[in-house]
Amino acid sequence: MAFTEQRMQQALLLAEQSLTLSSPNPHVGCVIYSDTGELLGQGHTQRAGAEHAEIMALQDARNRGHSLVGATAYVTLEPCSHQGRTGPCCDALAAAGITKVVASIADPNPLVSGRGFARLRAAGISVEVGTGAAQSRELNIGFFSRMVRRSPWVRMKFAASLDGKTALENGASQWITSETSRMDGHMLRARACALLTGRGTVAHDNPRMDVRGIETHRQPAIVIVDSQLATPADAHVFAANRPRYLYTASRQEAKQAELESAGATVTFLPNGSGQVDLAAMLRDLAVREINEVHVEAGGTLNGALIRDGLVDEFVVYLAPKWIGLGQGMAHFGPLSSLAQAVPLEFHSCTRCGPDLRIAARRSGSDLF
Repeated sequence: MAFTEQRMQQALLLAEQSLTLSSPNPHVGCVIYSDTGELLGQGHTQRAGAEHAEIMALQDARNRGHSLVGATAYVTLEPCSHQGRTGPCCDALAAAGITKVVASIADPNPLVSGRGFARLRAAGISVEVGTGAAQSRELNIGFFSRMVRRSPWVRMKFAASLDGKTALENGASQWITSETSRMDGHMLRARACALLTGRGTVAHDNPRMDVRGIETHRQPAIVIVDSQLATPADAHVFAANRPRYLYTASRQEAKQAELESAGATVTFLPNGSGQVDLAAMLRDLAVREINEVHVEAGGTLNGALIRDGLVDEFVVYLAPKWIGLGQGMAHFGPLSSLAQAVPLEFHSCTRCGPDLRIAARRSGSDLF
C-alpha cells in the first residue's frame, strides 16, 4: 500500500472515533506529515461547536513543538471554507504553512462543496482528492443523505429468531438474541442522531430508548410517531434531558400542552388519511440537523415506513432459535405478486456472538 493510502487509513481510523461524538457534523479525521515522512499531528472532529479534525491535528502538531511549514495534511473530507459554529479550516491550514492537502471526498454541504478546495488552491496549496472516498462516505452516510436528499438516512433494526419472529404471541421478547447482539445494537443507537419509535411501543413497553453499555458523549434525540396524540406524559422517554420530537395528526390543545411540559416538541403533520406524514416528518428532522434515524418500533409503524419506501437500511440480528407462532417484524402487505416485494441488496453478513447480523439496503439507496 502506497504511503498516501496508509496515511489516509490512519485518518479514517481517527474519523471512526468521532462516530458517537461529532453529529450533526460529519465524522472526519486528519493526520499531518512532514516532507520527510514524520507524523507531526493528528486529530478528529469534536462535538458540534468545537474543533474540527484539521484544527485538532494542527494543535497536536504545535503541542509537540513541530513546525508545519511545507507539511501535507491528509483529511477524510474537504476542509470547510465557511464560518459556521467554527471558523474556516482552509484558512487555518494555509496560515500554518501547509503546502499540500490530500482529501478523500468533497463535502456535500452546498456551503462548502468545492469551495474548500478552491480556497486552498487560491492560497497556493496543492490539492489531491479521491483516496479513501468510499470509506469516508460510508462513515458519513447520514450526513451525505441529509445534504443531498434533504432527508436522514433511515436504519431499521430487528432482533428476531431464525424464523423471523421478534416476540412470542404474548409479546415476550427478552431476550431472543444474545448480549453481544444487544451491545452491537446499542452501538447503532450511539452513532444515530435520533431514535424513532411509535406511540404504541412507548405506551406498552415504556422503553428508555437510550444508549447503554457504550461510552458516548451524547444521547440521541427521541422521535415518537403518535397520530392520535396519546403518548403518556410520564413515559420513560421524557425522563432524560435530550431533544424529544413528537409528530401527530391530532389537534388536542390540552394534551399537547401536557406533552410539551414533559419536554416534547409537538409537530402537527398529518397526511390525507389521518396519520402522520412520515416523509414530511423525515424532511423536518433533516431541517433539525438529524443525519441518521435509528428505528426500533412495532410492526405497524415498521410496515408503514417500509410501505412508503422510507427505510434505507435494515439491520437484522437473527438468533439460532425457532419460535413458530409469534409476532413478526413488520405489518406489510399482503402483496399480490412477488414483483411488489421491496428490492434489497445485502450489504454485510457477519457473526455477532452466537447470532447472525445481516445488513441489507434498499436497491439504489446509495445513489445520492
